[in-house]
Amino acid sequence: MKMKKYIIWTSLVTVFTFGLSSCADFLDELPDNRTELNPDNVGKILVSAYPTTAICEIGEVSSDNTDAYPNNFSSDRLLEDLYKWESTAEQDQDSPAALWESCYIAISACNQALKAVEDAGNPVSLNAVKGEALVCRAYAHFLLANIFCKAYGTTAKTDLGIPYMKDIETTVSPNYERGTLEVVYKNIESDLLAGVELISDNVYSVPKYHFTKKAAYALAARFYLYYVQPDKSNYDNVIKYADKVLGNNPSTLVRDWASLGELDLDKDILPNSYVSADNNANLLLVSTNSYWGFNVDPYGRGERYAHGPLVAVETCRSNGPWGNYSPAKESNVYYMFPWSNSSSLPTKVMLRKVAEYQEVVDPVAGTINGHIINAAFTTDETLLCRAEAYIMKGAGFYPQAIADLNVWQSAYTRSTTLLTVDAINNYYGNMGYYKPLEPTVKKELHPDFSIADATQENLIHCVLHARRILTLHEGLRWFDIKRYGIVVYRRFISNSGTVSVTDELKADDPRRAIQIPSDVISAGMKPNPRN
Repeated sequence: MKMKKYIIWTSLVTVFTFGLSSCADFLDELPDNRTELNPDNVGKILVSAYPTTAICEIGEVSSDNTDAYPNNFSSDRLLEDLYKWESTAEQDQDSPAALWESCYIAISACNQALKAVEDAGNPVSLNAVKGEALVCRAYAHFLLANIFCKAYGTTAKTDLGIPYMKDIETTVSPNYERGTLEVVYKNIESDLLAGVELISDNVYSVPKYHFTKKAAYALAARFYLYYVQPDKSNYDNVIKYADKVLGNNPSTLVRDWASLGELDLDKDILPNSYVSADNNANLLLVSTNSYWGFNVDPYGRGERYAHGPLVAVETCRSNGPWGNYSPAKESNVYYMFPWSNSSSLPTKVMLRKVAEYQEVVDPVAGTINGHIINAAFTTDETLLCRAEAYIMKGAGFYPQAIADLNVWQSAYTRSTTLLTVDAINNYYGNMGYYKPLEPTVKKELHPDFSIADATQENLIHCVLHARRILTLHEGLRWFDIKRYGIVVYRRFISNSGTVSVTDELKADDPRRAIQIPSDVISAGMKPNPRN
């Protein structure tokens, strides 16, 4: 199965290899009936300013949310390469190559729009277009940096970045340099801050598929959480922007998990509701080209490398300070009840959040294209970003962190016992650290920033635990693994159920930065280092 390209643009790979003959050649492929951009139609190009490849499969399969099963189960080469942290030659949707191309296509759309606004004299009437383009450009580079680079830290001044594209290319065979991760983050911040205040929700016909004010603030909150500063000033910015999303009463803005959990696990009723544009918890929805819905949901595909029963005891079947998982839906602490494929050796345990939308390409041949809707930003995840920021600011801010964690707990679980610092500290403090054959939800942390003491560490374990459950199947766990230097072990579960360890991704393993596409390397760009 191969995904059709709906918008054929020159990607960075192509630019790097062949160059662009002229600006006119590029404009010939714009998704606006090949008309010239002008102040009246420039906003139309921004429908292509959002990457059409999701991070879900890359992030989930690379993370500790995936185990390996025998080869009598279905898989494909991309899943295997991602699971083994190997460079992959696969270029179809969900691949690193597809993400790279998709992001730079989106960035090109942003640059075209910004150039048109500049040529028009930057009129106030185009402020909303300019704002959306700047925020989209920041977002696409942010995705690239977090997949293809190391986590931001004290070595960012020398760590490899990714090319930050601000201009329309008009030369043949231009030379692109990766620069440093620090420069990339500074550019992201500049675009984000310049764009966020210009955005206007009033110009969108379907706001949830664009960066509204709140969606842009949610991006800013996540960005500053990752953009760790020595003086911890980034955490103030996380709180500042999360406040703009959540207001004074976040409990009214998070998802109604109780109602969602009552929906039928069969069909796509539940996942359709999860990504509904009418749900106030969804801040940004992105339609992407993806087969992740096939791989993660109850289909006979993607079973060899999957989120199965063993890893589920750390996620959607885990116990927590909020209560215990139960195989009986009515007594389960979580409103969201997991579903497992039925076989003698179950390999998939899933929460119904990702629906596969099929586009029939050839009904005779039976070929289809796959699509998913990705909830890229939600109020729930922004809430946990703020909780983490409060924790990292120190003991004086723990009450605010606990308040946010209780909002999450009250929405996501049936627990009626409020969390406290002591309850969390005792729960995780009395728990042993994870071992691959004796798994727990508490994993040793090796971040590039300091953790004050055991209490702060245990509060971090709590927020990481909550986020891992909340964002299961969405790829964000991979970023937490990178940020906190969490070691990932590869486990193989045999047909008899025995477990063996096959690999280990240590805190300093360079494979944490996914390798850039082979075509780009062949064209001369410096690859990520490997041992």
